[in-house]
Amino acid sequence: RLSKLTSYIGNIGLSVAVLVLLVLLIRYFTGHTKAENGRSAFNGSRTKFDDVMNSVVGIIAAAVTIVVVAIPEGLPLAVTLTLAYSMKRMMRDHAMVRKLSACETMGSATIICTDKTGTLTLNEMKVTEFWLGKEPIDNSMSSEIAPNVLQLLSEGVGLNTTGTVYKPEPASVPEIYGSPTEKAILSWALNDIGLNIDESKRSCDIIHVEAFNSEKKRSGVLIRRSNNKRVLATHWKGAAEMLLAMCSCYYDKKGVSKFMNEDERAQIGMIIESMAAKSLRCIAFATSDVTVTDGNEENHTKLEETGLTWLGLVGLKDPCRPGVKQAVESCKKAGVSIKMITGDNMHTARAIAFECGILNSESSLHNEAVVEGVQFRNYSEEERRQKIETIRVMARSSPFDKLLMVQCLKQKGHVVAVTGDGTNDAPALKEADIGLSMGIQGTEVAKESSDIVILDDNFTSVATVLRWGRCVYNNIQKFIQFQLTVNVAALVINFIAAVSSGDVPLTAVQLLWVNLIMDTLGALALATEQPTNDLMDKRPVGRTEPLITKVMWRNLIAQALYQVAILLILQFKGKSIFGVSEEVKDTLIFNTFVLCQIFNEFNARNMEKKNIFKGIHKNRLFLAIIGITLVLQAIMVEFLQRFANTERLSWEQWGACIGIAALTWPIGWIVKCIPVDK
Repeated sequence: RLSKLTSYIGNIGLSVAVLVLLVLLIRYFTGHTKAENGRSAFNGSRTKFDDVMNSVVGIIAAAVTIVVVAIPEGLPLAVTLTLAYSMKRMMRDHAMVRKLSACETMGSATIICTDKTGTLTLNEMKVTEFWLGKEPIDNSMSSEIAPNVLQLLSEGVGLNTTGTVYKPEPASVPEIYGSPTEKAILSWALNDIGLNIDESKRSCDIIHVEAFNSEKKRSGVLIRRSNNKRVLATHWKGAAEMLLAMCSCYYDKKGVSKFMNEDERAQIGMIIESMAAKSLRCIAFATSDVTVTDGNEENHTKLEETGLTWLGLVGLKDPCRPGVKQAVESCKKAGVSIKMITGDNMHTARAIAFECGILNSESSLHNEAVVEGVQFRNYSEEERRQKIETIRVMARSSPFDKLLMVQCLKQKGHVVAVTGDGTNDAPALKEADIGLSMGIQGTEVAKESSDIVILDDNFTSVATVLRWGRCVYNNIQKFIQFQLTVNVAALVINFIAAVSSGDVPLTAVQLLWVNLIMDTLGALALATEQPTNDLMDKRPVGRTEPLITKVMWRNLIAQALYQVAILLILQFKGKSIFGVSEEVKDTLIFNTFVLCQIFNEFNARNMEKKNIFKGIHKNRLFLAIIGITLVLQAIMVEFLQRFANTERLSWEQWGACIGIAALTWPIGWIVKCIPVDK
C-alpha cells in the first residue's frame, strides 16, 4: 500500500513538473517572462545565447524543484524510524521483533490463533484428581490400592515417560525434569503412590518404545519383567477417551480385572467428561500382557492396541494465566477474533475457553463453535470457508490442522497472527501473516520461522504486541498526513506562482531544507508517540483498507488550503502588506511555510481528538525535536542568508510569521468538528 501511494504521488508530481516546465518555456519564448529591469526576458535573435541558456536552466531547476517537493522521499525513512523505535520499546514488553515489518502488520491483524498450554495457561501442571477404574482415589486411600495395581501403575508411569527423576542423596528431595505434563505425573506418582523409579527400571527391560505423536495422542512402552521373562507387558499413556476405546477390561482397587461392558464404558466416559468440564487435562493409563513361547519373541515387538485393561485416570489442572481474560476481552473489544487451537479434548478445551473468555454464552449456542481437528480436516473446502468464522476452539488438533485453519482464514481475506512453540508449528508460523513463537517453551525451529518472539510465553504479551502494532500503523498514518500537507502546500504554491509570474517563491535549497528537517526530525517526532488505550477501541484495518482515510483527507486538505491561501497572499500582496523588498517577501514565505509545518506537527499527533496536547508532557523527545527544529530554522534565516537565499527578519516579522502559523491550531480544532463517515 505504501509503495502504491508513493508511486501515485510521484506520478502526480512528475506530471505537474512537466506541465510547469512547458508553461514556463512557452511564457519565456513568447516574451511573457519579465527580466529584472521590467522588460521582456526574451527578444528573439537579439537575446544572447548565454542569457537564453541561463533562463532555460532556471526553468528546468524550477520544474525539478517541484518534483523534489512532490515525491515523499522521507516516507521510507519515517516508516523505518517508526518500526525501529517501536521494536526497541517492544523489547521492554517481552516481545522480540525478528522482522521489522511485522510490527506494522500486527496492527492490521483481524484474527489471532493461539495455543492453550503455556500461552493462555501457566503451563504449571498439577494432578488434582485420580480415578482407579470407576472409583475416585484421594491421598488417604492410596494405601487401599492392591499391590499388583500399584506395580502396574509404577511401571506405566516410571517406564513410559520422557521425564527423569534425580535424587542426589537418598534423603534429599527428588528433582524432576521433563515437560510440565511429565513432571506433574511423576510428582504425583512419587508422592501419592510411592513410585520408586529406579526399582522399576531395575526389575524390567524395555524392549520397544513408541514416542508420543500428535495424531495418536499417546505414548507406549513394551517391557519384559525380570521375574517372568515369558510375559511381555504393554503400557500406554495418553488421551483418556482414545485409550478408553482400546480397552475391554478394567481393574478395581482390589486388583481384580473385570470385563468392561457398554454401561461401564459409558460410566467411565462420563467421568472423563466431568473432569474435562472442570478444565482438567485427562491422562489415562492402560496395560496388556502377552505370553510368548520360545522362538516367537520377535513377533511381539509391536505394542498391543486392542483388548487393553484400563488402569486409571489422572486429571491435571493448568491454571489460566493472571490477566489473560482481560487481554482476550481487550482483543475482542478491538475487533480481533481469538481462536484457541489445542491438543486437549473438546470438554477440557471448552472449559478453558470459557475460563479465558474466548467462549461466552452466545458462542456456546453454536454447536460448531468447538470442533475437533479431525472434523475440521474432513470438511470440504467450501464447508471450511463457511464454518471458519463460527469456530472459536479447535480441540484434538494437529499442526496440520493449524496450518489448514491459517490458509482458510487468509483465503477469506483475514490478516492472521499465529502462536506456536513446537517444531511442527513451523509451517503454520511461516504461512501466517504474523508468526509469534514462544521464547521459553519454543523450539529453535519455531523461533526461526516466526516474525516475533514472545519472551514470556504469555498471551497478555500477544495483546501488547497488537497494541504496539496499531500504534506503529497509526504513527505511519500521522506522518503521511503531515508529509502530504507539506507536499501539497509546496506543490500548489510553486505551481501557481510559476504559472502566473514565471518564478517560484520557494527555491530548491529551501525546499530541500524543508524536506530534510520535516522528513527526518518530523518523522522521529511522530514515530516516538506511545500507544494509547484509544487504539484498542478501533476496528482492525485489515488487508484492503486504504492507507489514507477520510479523516486524514479532511485534516490534510483543510491545512493545505489554509497554507496555500496564506502563502499566495504573501506571494502576491506580501510586499505591500509588510512594505518590504522581493527578497524579504520570499524569506517571509519560506519562514511562514516552515513554521506552519512545525505547528501542524502538533495537529498530526492526534488525527481525530481535538485535544492535541494530551499526554505531550510524556513525550519529551517530541518537544525536544520541535525545539531543535525552531533553532535550526532561526539559524537558516538569520545566519545562512547566502546559502539559503534568505534575508534577516525583524522581531515584528518573526512575530507575524509565528502568529500566522499558530492559526493552524484553531483551524485544526474547527476541522475536527466536521463529521466524517469512517
